[in-house]
Amino acid sequence: MSVATGGSEAAAAAAGGGGTRVFFQSPGGGSGGSSGGAAREDAVSAAVVQVQQRRHQQGKVTVKYDRKELRKRLVLEEWIVEQLGQLYGCEEEEMPDVEIDIDDLLDAANEEERALKLQETLVDCYKPTEEFIKELLTRIRGMRKLSPPQKKSI
Repeated sequence: MSVATGGSEAAAAAAGGGGTRVFFQSPGGGSGGSSGGAAREDAVSAAVVQVQQRRHQQGKVTVKYDRKELRKRLVLEEWIVEQLGQLYGCEEEEMPDVEIDIDDLLDAANEEERALKLQETLVDCYKPTEEFIKELLTRIRGMRKLSPPQKKSI
């Protein structure tokens, strides 16, 4: 008995989408003679074509982001949530509705305008916010506003 997996491309593509299919063949093509083996090869070929088509379709909707910038943004957002938890003295779920929009801050004309926006956002915080605002403004310095991703045409 031999094992046919449908080729390395099909195995690699199928590994991400539900696992690899393995077909078992007997050396003589089974009880159906050589036509049974040919039918199985056709089925394997059809499966390979389907996997390649699926991979091609997924490529159509794939959008590229600047991963480095996204990682920086995620680290910054996690830091903000942690700091807000300390300022408000509660967990994230219990925190009042505070929204700090990084892109909105980056749109501001200067540091003073950014600081003013942050002070307005944190107006109901009973702890001093000056250090948080100063550190946040330092951390966003040099960051870029995230533009919507550009879709590639087919």
